[in-house]
Amino acid sequence: MELYISLVQAHPILTAMAQFAVLGTFGELASKWLVARRFFAPFSPRVTLLKALGWAALAVCIKYAFVGFVAFTEGLVAHGFLPEPGVLGRAFLISAFMNLQFGPFLVIAHRLSDSAIDGRRNWAGLDKAFLSLLWFWIPAHTVTFLLPPDFRIGLAAVWSVALGLILGFYSGAGKGAEYAGI
Repeated sequence: MELYISLVQAHPILTAMAQFAVLGTFGELASKWLVARRFFAPFSPRVTLLKALGWAALAVCIKYAFVGFVAFTEGLVAHGFLPEPGVLGRAFLISAFMNLQFGPFLVIAHRLSDSAIDGRRNWAGLDKAFLSLLWFWIPAHTVTFLLPPDFRIGLAAVWSVALGLILGFYSGAGKGAEYAGI
């Protein structure tokens, strides 16, 4: 654990990029595995590498957003624009401000990078991606902002795997029901 903390403190951007490149890409793979109900290579090595690089680029944006929205929320409280919300309230406010302001940009940026990698435009399900900001990301990042700063990006990367598993499970469940004639 000390090694992890020292790496994150010494190289905050590089470690954010590495964590998201690995875990974000794994979340996408796991989602495909759940839908197909088997382990396989859903992407070519080239596409897998490009997806990892896409996740790494998103990680830079996420890292700066985390720092910026913490400062933004603390500034609102310090200047009396918001009452002192307590620890949980502060975590919730940071998460809500970040996901409602920065979240839509990130959803679109992620979709654009995926479209560029796949070589085709894909706007299907964008409404569901935006809704995930409300039902998944605000609660998940409320937990994230309860942690010390050195652990936040790591947990955010783990959340990307969790969302991939959730979406894969429900996509797979829908396909299973479809195949079963339900």
